[in-house]
Order: sequence, then C-alpha cells, then structure tokens
Amino acid sequence: MENGEMVLLRTFLKEKPREFIVCVSEDAFHSDFGVIELSELSRLSPGDKICSHRGQEFIIQKPRMPDMFRHAQRSGAPMMPKDIGMVIAYTGLCKNDVVLDAGTGSGILSMYLGSIAKKVITYEIKENFADLARNNISKAGLDNIEVRCGNIVEEIDKIEEKFDVVTLDTINSTEVIPKVRRVLVPGGFVVTYSPFIEQTIAIRKAMDASGPWDVMTVECIERPLSVSDRGTRPGTGGVGHTGYLTIARI
Repeated sequence: MENGEMVLLRTFLKEKPREFIVCVSEDAFHSDFGVIELSELSRLSPGDKICSHRGQEFIIQKPRMPDMFRHAQRSGAPMMPKDIGMVIAYTGLCKNDVVLDAGTGSGILSMYLGSIAKKVITYEIKENFADLARNNISKAGLDNIEVRCGNIVEEIDKIEEKFDVVTLDTINSTEVIPKVRRVLVPGGFVVTYSPFIEQTIAIRKAMDASGPWDVMTVECIERPLSVSDRGTRPGTGGVGHTGYLTIARI
C-alpha cells in the first residue's frame, strides 16, 4: 500500500462486523480495539492482516464505492445505491462518458459516477457542501471529478463542455431542463431525482414543453430477505420509497 492511499480495515466478531477507513501515513489509528500504526500498512497488501496493540486482527481491503457510501461525511440525505444503480443502468454509463451533475451534496452520486465515467463535473450551490464533497472525493481516490460551486440554473448557460449524461438532484430541475439540451451530445441522457410526486409531475411537464424526449419515470423499492434456519421471508428493514427518477434521452 502506498502513502496517502485509503484502506478499509475489517474485523469479524460474533455480532456485526466492524470496519474503518484509514489512510496510509505515519499516524496511529485509535479505536476501541486498540492502536494500529498506520505506517505498517505500507509494507502490506490487500488480503493481508494487521493486528492492533491489543491483538485484534483486521483484514486489509481496498475500499469500494459501497464502503465510501457508508463512511463518507454527510451534508444531508444522499441518493441511495438502489437509485444510483438505476441511473447507471438506464443511461448505460461507461468509461468514455463525460457527466454533468447538479446538487452535489456529499458527493455520493458523483463518486459512483466518477468510478465509471471518464470525467464528472458537479455543481453545488453551498460552498461548505462543496468543500465536504471535495474531501469525500479525495478520500475515495478519484481525480476525475471537478466540484464547482454555483447555481446550476445560472451556470448552465456558461458551460462550454458537452456531456453524455446529465444528472439533476436539485429543487430547480424544472428550470434547468429547458436549457439542458444545449449541453447534451446527440443521444445523451438527462436524469432527474425527486422525493415528491408534485415535483416529478412538474419535471414531466417541463420535459413535454422542451421536447421531444424519449422519457420515463420510475420508482425503485428495495426489500431485503430474512434468511434463517426456520425459513426465508421478507425482512422488516430495507429501503422503501426514496425518490422518483425521470430518465430522458434526446
């Protein structure tokens, strides 16, 4: 492992597994399991094990996006992985794509997109949210995401780049939609996210007024299964409604 690289440390107990994301450095990491000298990680590789001074054993792994989702600092409620998966699947996001994202928040969606796409430019109206997102993105080791602070409604008129995919997780989506075609490549996608039906209806009306679009609106419900010796049945947890996705293509 290299100095400055982020590392996932996982330990398995009788109850729920515990995990921590740390940075390879000269510092010491303190937890209720004891102290780990992070400099020792530079001699190790993913799959190796490291012990705290109290003898607690940890497995070393490279953090992936689901790990970053769990451990990233939050500025609010981020888009959930089930919805992010729909964005990726229905736009066919690939390694050659350039993405415009608005409503950065904690940077969760941007990080998922940036782990696949060639480049992501994301706009956040609040400077403190933008700084937090930059910190999360840096910890994820992604250098292809640019966080810009500004109101996308105003900034989209100044943008010179062209994009394969545009994602909008902002209350101002209806004001952006009439302007978005100018920055989309032929065959490009725009995806909006809203927790409310009323805003989703307004988004569809804005699509109709600025069309033609090949458009659909979907909701993804997640239901876990409870598996035990007695049998398997739907669990009581999981994620029900989070938001509505409107996916449109020119």
